[in-house]
Amino acid sequence: METADFMPSEAVTAGIRKDIETYEAARAWAVRQVRWRVPLFVGLVLVFVALVAWLFNKVADPNEQWFSTPHVFLYGIGLVASSVLYFQAMKPATRLQQSFRETLLPIIFGFIGDMRYQHGGRPNSFDRLPREAVGAFNKQSFDDVVSGRYEEFPFELYEAELRVGSGKDSSTVFKGVIVAFEAIEPFPGVLVATRRTNAVVGFFRGMFASKMQDLSSGVPELDAAYEFRTDNVEAARPLVTGRLAQALKWLGETWPDDPARVALNGSDGFLLLPQTKNFFELPDISVPLDYTRHVAPMISDMAAMLATAALVRKIGAKDEIG
Repeated sequence: METADFMPSEAVTAGIRKDIETYEAARAWAVRQVRWRVPLFVGLVLVFVALVAWLFNKVADPNEQWFSTPHVFLYGIGLVASSVLYFQAMKPATRLQQSFRETLLPIIFGFIGDMRYQHGGRPNSFDRLPREAVGAFNKQSFDDVVSGRYEEFPFELYEAELRVGSGKDSSTVFKGVIVAFEAIEPFPGVLVATRRTNAVVGFFRGMFASKMQDLSSGVPELDAAYEFRTDNVEAARPLVTGRLAQALKWLGETWPDDPARVALNGSDGFLLLPQTKNFFELPDISVPLDYTRHVAPMISDMAAMLATAALVRKIGAKDEIG
């Protein structure tokens, strides 16, 4: 797979560069707006807090001036108000970036058919993702969601963060990109390949998920890194020892830090790519947007992820299809 094959034509690139020029004019205006709005909005709060605090000193005990209970409440209210007004002052910048992404992404991903983009919505395929692929979680958040057709198969790609627990005790069980796609051949059940957990986690998971059974790929390095679990051992065994093992070996070279995960659930396939990077993030509003530095890498990343999903999609295909 050569990412150059997915790069837009010169005519499309020229159009993107023209859109970037339009964005740059709007960005310069937004920067000027932010430069005076932030000091003004936050400064007014600070002046108000200082004035009220000075008035409190008139009735406060001499030993408690600036630090009496009313002062402390005032400072707390001032801190909250400053935060709210800061984000209000930044709105021209945040609105501009989001509107530009909604306009630009469908253009730069021209190799995707019937492309649709949304920000922060719940992906349609998420409820069909086998929970065995990510583990238990009670909080989920989504960033960019892109859907469409690639190589004639429908897909949905989204950035997700799944967490378990609450407050300071919460922890991330998955953060990265999930690519949901239509399988070439439906799998009769659920099959997941996830990174191997410790024995204690595996013991308790087995107690509450008795329908899922463990399998071995027969490849020592894969079995050391992955757990293969399914509710249909007979159908899963030839995949785990065959094409799935081959795909995971290739994925190990592509995503070496945190193993990629694969899940099959009937006609739905899922490729989970752990990653902390925001793939569709534009630079800060103060940084000029550059096609080579900021836009071209987005196209390359998207092409690589979809080409990888196309490979994983062939796992369950019959020999004459694969």
